[in-house]
Amino acid sequence: MKDISIYFSPVDIELNAEDQTIGSTINSYKNDYFPEIEKGGIALFYVPEYRGSKSHSAMKRPENFRSFLYELCLGWEWKFPIYDLGNILPGKELTDTYYAVGQVVSELVKKNVIPIVIGGSQDLTMSLYKGYESLEQMVNICSIDNKLNLGNPDAELNSEGYLSHLLLQRPCYLFNHANIGLQTLFAKKAELDLFEKLYFDVCRLGEFNADFKKAEPHLRNSDILSIDIESIRASELRTYDYISPNGFYADEICQIAKYAGISDKLTSVGIFNYYPEEQPGSTSSLLAQIIWYMMDGVAQRKGDFPVGSKKDYTKFIVHIDDFKEEIIFYKSNKSERWWMEVSYPGQTGSKFERHHMVPCDKDDYEKAMKNEIPDLWWKTYQKLV
Repeated sequence: MKDISIYFSPVDIELNAEDQTIGSTINSYKNDYFPEIEKGGIALFYVPEYRGSKSHSAMKRPENFRSFLYELCLGWEWKFPIYDLGNILPGKELTDTYYAVGQVVSELVKKNVIPIVIGGSQDLTMSLYKGYESLEQMVNICSIDNKLNLGNPDAELNSEGYLSHLLLQRPCYLFNHANIGLQTLFAKKAELDLFEKLYFDVCRLGEFNADFKKAEPHLRNSDILSIDIESIRASELRTYDYISPNGFYADEICQIAKYAGISDKLTSVGIFNYYPEEQPGSTSSLLAQIIWYMMDGVAQRKGDFPVGSKKDYTKFIVHIDDFKEEIIFYKSNKSERWWMEVSYPGQTGSKFERHHMVPCDKDDYEKAMKNEIPDLWWKTYQKLV
């Protein structure tokens, strides 16, 4: 593993952590000691980089989430090491920060350590993606956001316009992008049309509120999760930095974090647009709880796809009239979650190998049983071919 300590400054916090709290067990970068990172586990770090957003003043405020996080109790089933690598200080240029974050993410993912990156503006999602380029791995990104953040590729990369820049990367390793929490009043028709042409997924806030199950397969299908704190309603955060009257409730964003953590496919997380308060407050407290639920989800992973074997699944084959392909579903005997297999003319070891088994729910199976081809099957097939 490369030396990543060069990118960090130590944690500046002194707490008398009680027994069986996160603070009593977390392995933090303090003084001259940088943690020796073992295989497996979770590593969090903070990136106070806000030059890609409108809130430059947040760079000058001290982060407060650690004082809340360290006081939370350890989960009962947590059997992995937890690291706090400290802070990545902004580089001379914004691109320097992107590079540093990408290098750290890449090294951690190689060690099977899940990075939880606390930011900073949401354009740092690009840095998470960059961490997978050296691995030459096709990835799925899921954003928890009230906007699509496509932006103009001719404009500078910024918090509300990073996705178009990501799509123009060559080679491009993005297989799918899913948005959960979109509020249509923030989405231009051209953006929605492009999402549809790219066969990307959208679960609007109203759909989520009507049935959380609509979001769960998108979370389970993600390699990278990008959470925008601005997608949470302002009444839950209670600071002048957040103004949106609509969005997720605090318990809903924690539920999303929990279900994302349970996914065996998820390998990195970014929680962005965190604007620290002058004094510790509800935003920092909620951020700490989001991290806690994410880690609790990781502790409850079932070893399903892509980790587990198909032997641990019940297979269902559905024949649809006037359609030459069989629709094949798998139900995990461990978690009772559903997957759908999408055939494609690829070879063993193809870069798409991880993407032809698509998380779905029982509704997709029931739709196929009614002689309907699930939309998810079509969209995935189009991307594969």
